[in-house]
Amino acid sequence: MSLPAKVKIVDVGPRDGLQNEPAPVPAEIKIGLVQRLQDAGLKNIEVTSYVSPQWVPQMADNHQVMAGIARQQGVVYSVLTPNLKGFAAALPDRPDEIVVFGSASEAFSQKNINCSIAQSIERFAPVVQAARAAGIAVRGAMSCAVGCPYEGDVAPERVAYLAGLMKQIGVQHVGVADTIGVGTPRKVRRAVQAALQHYGIDAVSCHFHDTYGQALANTLATLEMGLWQYDSAVAGLGGCPYARGATGNVATEDMVYMLHGMDIETGIDLDKLVDAGAYISRFLGRKPHSRAASALLARRADG
Repeated sequence: MSLPAKVKIVDVGPRDGLQNEPAPVPAEIKIGLVQRLQDAGLKNIEVTSYVSPQWVPQMADNHQVMAGIARQQGVVYSVLTPNLKGFAAALPDRPDEIVVFGSASEAFSQKNINCSIAQSIERFAPVVQAARAAGIAVRGAMSCAVGCPYEGDVAPERVAYLAGLMKQIGVQHVGVADTIGVGTPRKVRRAVQAALQHYGIDAVSCHFHDTYGQALANTLATLEMGLWQYDSAVAGLGGCPYARGATGNVATEDMVYMLHGMDIETGIDLDKLVDAGAYISRFLGRKPHSRAASALLARRADG
């Protein structure tokens, strides 16, 4: 067993975490969240997306949010751009990285973006080409890499197929995403092994949801494979509108608590991270969906 000495965390809370909130979250609150995350030491933040406001009204303020961020040197600001129109809209806002997404499940691809997996890759190819030409890094998110709300279990061969297609169009990095949180350690290992058929260990990350409470177990299982890059969301923000009962992303606070307890470096100040989660949770009118944050906030209250 060889564990990494350091782990890179991409906090997806401002984008993936907030995109499905039913009530509008003002741009200044999103900007405040990004500010608090980078103050806590996050060097990779997924800020917003450039999609039709008709489909994702919560991200309609993308220009305002990107313009309002007090950028810090060394921080990578990522945005989701599903097509050339979205990429063109994002370009003036100077993102450091763009994210494209594809599904390992045909049924999910059809339900989510109304096209096959192969067709979705055809759409992304010119986006990837344009980004690379502009010197912007490209990350590919592979959704439903373990299970699908419509198909059930997703075979590792489907993940390998999608990773291969992404490699062909020039995607530099892929994320293995358990979108509905049904994965268990053996299943996620198989999905990661499938991605590793096309990408090196340094170009693969994982994105776990915690629907069945397996996200940290899955993180440990993939750390033991040598993976060192993960997505998470402060306060456990997020969910999946296409999967009934699917909870949010694994909480960044829980991930950091576990990693620090294993003597794995993250560069993140856990106390400041808890503050960031408490900030957005107060606005949303609920407690953070993080066991570590809840425990640390209770300890502060007992102070």
